[in-house]
Amino acid sequence: MIITDTHTHLYSEAFEQDQKEMMQRALDAGVERFFVPAIDSTYTQSMLDLEANYPENVFLMMGLHPTHVKENYKEELAHVEEWLSKRKFYAVGEIGIDLYWDQTFLKQQQEAFVHQIRLAKKHQLPIAIHCRESFDEIFEILEQEKGDDLFGIFHCFTGTLEQAHRALSYNMKLGIGGVTTFKNGKIDQFLNQIDLKHIVLETDSPYLAPAPYRGKRNESSYIIKVLEKLSALYGMPEEEIAAITTENSKEIFGI
Repeated sequence: MIITDTHTHLYSEAFEQDQKEMMQRALDAGVERFFVPAIDSTYTQSMLDLEANYPENVFLMMGLHPTHVKENYKEELAHVEEWLSKRKFYAVGEIGIDLYWDQTFLKQQQEAFVHQIRLAKKHQLPIAIHCRESFDEIFEILEQEKGDDLFGIFHCFTGTLEQAHRALSYNMKLGIGGVTTFKNGKIDQFLNQIDLKHIVLETDSPYLAPAPYRGKRNESSYIIKVLEKLSALYGMPEEEIAAITTENSKEIFGI
């Protein structure tokens, strides 16, 4: 059984003390493919180091995270652009809009999102969308940019069934992680109405640990709990869900 974690910050400071052990736990659990989103330029070297240590398993994205869109966002976007032209990445991400923490830079977040979508199109890459309390703003931009060259993953999808269908209409897969195991997560109430061909698995580690680890540091091995939950929701064996969601990830990332 090959499991794919389509969104995991393995280079995070949260893993400084035990990154090697954490990776081994995930590999032992059957997680063989890790897609690693960027945050900003300060993490680029850590990402490259991680890839060098796990060249068969780790696949990097490049992008500017919306919560890191600040006064220097144009320099950060130049960094993204430079690296995308320099070497192979598997997606532009994570990108999007976050109105949960701070709305000060909404205009700049919107500008950065559009700019990075267009970079993804230029390099024929998928995007990994971060959407927090910003569905309307995200959909407005996706509507403007939609087309055959726009595709990717709606990372950490936590919307309604209606919002799920709208996300799918823009050639997106839904990234499903720990939230589906939360008592108040809500998406478990309708997720099995979405065909599995539209679903990929993720952890977003070190964030959003699934039950029973909720509130603790998340790690990629915990994706097993997400797999168990989907197995229950869809009434299908875990092996089958792992296989389908891994195939879906191959369709998106091309590997």
